[in-house]
Amino acid sequence: MMTDPIADMLARIRNGLMVKHAKVKVKSSKMTKELSKILKKTGYIVDSAEDNSEKFESLVLTMKYTEAGDPVIDGLRRISKPGLRIYSSSEELPRVRGGLGIAIVSTSRGVMTCSEARKIGIGGEIICHIW
Repeated sequence: MMTDPIADMLARIRNGLMVKHAKVKVKSSKMTKELSKILKKTGYIVDSAEDNSEKFESLVLTMKYTEAGDPVIDGLRRISKPGLRIYSSSEELPRVRGGLGIAIVSTSRGVMTCSEARKIGIGGEIICHIW
């Protein structure tokens, strides 16, 4: 049994980027689907597709690299963990790397980036930072 599917997803992405895999397979859940949509929308991955060929549902994430072959994602960091939840108001939402990265927040209106949450004026649980 996996206790933190988000941390598992981030670790699989990080490990796949370190060895320059074109695709990474992660276990599918509502949260991992939402995170993959945000990563695709913000341009950190090329695509995400569902794979139902095995016993468990999974997502196949197509990684994005620069023309020089370097990964677009420089770093990933899990902020709110199952043992220690981190919440923030709309005024105190973090700016990752001076605005060069994104922070993903789970709000009452769904999962979104910190900049979107700031525009709406709502806070929530800070899931992770990506830069």
